[in-house]
Amino acid sequence: MNIGDVAKRTGVKAKTIRYYEDIGFLKPKRTENGYREFDEADLHKLVFIGRARHLGFSIESCRALLALYEDKNRTSAEVKQLAQAHLNAIDEKLVLLQEMHSTLSRLISACAGDDRPDCPIMNELKIDLR
Repeated sequence: MNIGDVAKRTGVKAKTIRYYEDIGFLKPKRTENGYREFDEADLHKLVFIGRARHLGFSIESCRALLALYEDKNRTSAEVKQLAQAHLNAIDEKLVLLQEMHSTLSRLISACAGDDRPDCPIMNELKIDLR
């Protein structure tokens, strides 16, 4: 199967497939004329990586997940630990996003939004360098 067919079947762009090959996620066979030839295992890896990326896993985390995916002696505890670390990072980001949301909501409520130049949003963003 060529890269175009793989892209259609997996929903992963050809450029991304080439990138995944460059970083070692895939090692498709090459035909005599140098074209990539993908098999079903490559398709499964691409779908797996795509789903992991959709959940926000970094490239390095995907590398670890892919190694676990290919390791038939893995334990579910290893997988759970990696997923839990990612969830903890998401929770931290959610706290920061909630803080940003609260601050912006407060500033927007305080701003008259009229023709005057005075604006609490701008006052909050400026830095006093004295």
